[in-house]
Amino acid sequence: MIKHLKPAIILFVLLTLLTGVIYPLLVTGLAQWLFPQQANGSLMTDSHGNVQGSALIGQPFNDPSYFWGRPSATSPFPYNASASSGSNLGPTNPALIDGIKARLQILKDADPENNAPVPVDLITASASGLDPHISPAAADYQINRVAKSRNLKPKVLHALINANTESRQWGFLGEPRVNVLTLNLALDATTAK
Repeated sequence: MIKHLKPAIILFVLLTLLTGVIYPLLVTGLAQWLFPQQANGSLMTDSHGNVQGSALIGQPFNDPSYFWGRPSATSPFPYNASASSGSNLGPTNPALIDGIKARLQILKDADPENNAPVPVDLITASASGLDPHISPAAADYQINRVAKSRNLKPKVLHALINANTESRQWGFLGEPRVNVLTLNLALDATTAK
């Protein structure tokens, strides 16, 4: 029996070292060397060097002087990266309909003079519930509210949105998008001048 057990134990120890120690150290080392920004969470800082969040995870903005992102469907709190998920509510589910109506009301209350159609990404969560991006149309929808709150001209905000709009990945995948945290950091930097 020992003759059969010895190779199994040796193989177990070797595979544990290879897959549990050597491989993770190698992958971590390569990631830190080749992609240090991404390997450390794609953290974003303000003009003072303080970490404000990640470029990969949405942030809860609800102050009228900032651009707002997509709603989050995570629980027990919004933008919970450890609980990434969609709401899984179907289009006829009353909870989804009530949630959309509530979000519409929040947007209307924040900017009662805005009669433009509300972009869908401002009232529906993404599949992950963590999307840090909105469409350029969703950013444009919020210009009047942010301009009034910060006493800025709308054309300044248009320029900020255009400067922070990312094009399609590799020129053909996805849609143009605006990272809300990047836009709000640029907004703070502009108004701090």
